[in-house]
Amino acid sequence: MTNHAKMCALAAAAGLGLIAAQPALSAAGGGGGGGSMPSARGPQYDPAEEFQTDVEAYEAQDYKAATKAFKRVVDVVPKHAPAQYLLGASYIGEGNYKRARRPLEMAVKYDDSLVEAHRDLAIAYARTGKPDKAAKEQEWLTGKLAECAATCANAAKLGAAVKAVTAELAGAGDEGASQAQAPFDLPGAAQSVDATYVSAVALINEGRYSEAIGQLEGALWSAGPHPDILTYLGFANRKLRRYEAARGWYEMALAVAPQHLGALEYYGELKLEMGDVAGARDHLAQLDRLCAFGCQQADELRRWLREAAQSAS
Repeated sequence: MTNHAKMCALAAAAGLGLIAAQPALSAAGGGGGGGSMPSARGPQYDPAEEFQTDVEAYEAQDYKAATKAFKRVVDVVPKHAPAQYLLGASYIGEGNYKRARRPLEMAVKYDDSLVEAHRDLAIAYARTGKPDKAAKEQEWLTGKLAECAATCANAAKLGAAVKAVTAELAGAGDEGASQAQAPFDLPGAAQSVDATYVSAVALINEGRYSEAIGQLEGALWSAGPHPDILTYLGFANRKLRRYEAARGWYEMALAVAPQHLGALEYYGELKLEMGDVAGARDHLAQLDRLCAFGCQQADELRRWLREAAQSAS
């Protein structure tokens, strides 16, 4: 069974808990049809499946294959920070520091917390004649290490990164190395994708949205841009009223799987919450086209639109 198929099966299994908790989710406000699970209709090209293959090539140090494959992923989901980072790291593996810069810049743009990306970007800048930019990355790392005060979970990682970048800027870097630095252990790699996904869905079911977001973001490194994970990231952020963040996750899910029923429903409800009635109606029209004989997602969004119209009258 492919990873994509396993994730969909897990979604169906985890959905039992969410269906049971639907009244509680709805009562919390903006539930987005708390009982309906994301339903993926995958594209012909599946970036989540591709990501799995890419990571295997990267770990096998087949950087030529990895760069080619990660480029396909980021073409579909340019805001997926893990893929951008690994594309940059793959270029570094090839010794191409200049080409590594752009994806590493994108990685820190979309996830500024990535120590690995800041470290490798500093080294790439240093090795391509941009010491001022390298120094800014060094400053970021040093500042985070000072904030950490050797007690946070990233203390060792930050310390190693600062040491590597400082050596590079002092001219003590290994100029003969084809790879600037071996990557740290990939975030989220210690726990299986399946276990992370089911655990995060349970947290959402309990209303523990911040904890769920942390687990789902970790799963992005193992599962890649899987539309179910992206949809639930949108859902959890929306429940916390982080509307712009939610919009970004929903749009990424639909970039991967344009016919994903759950993402279409939840994004439609987000648009309604933000006052975009026309946008919500457009999502309902898409769901009606996809669900020839009706579906829960279309029914739920239709209910939201009806209730919004009644409140406005």
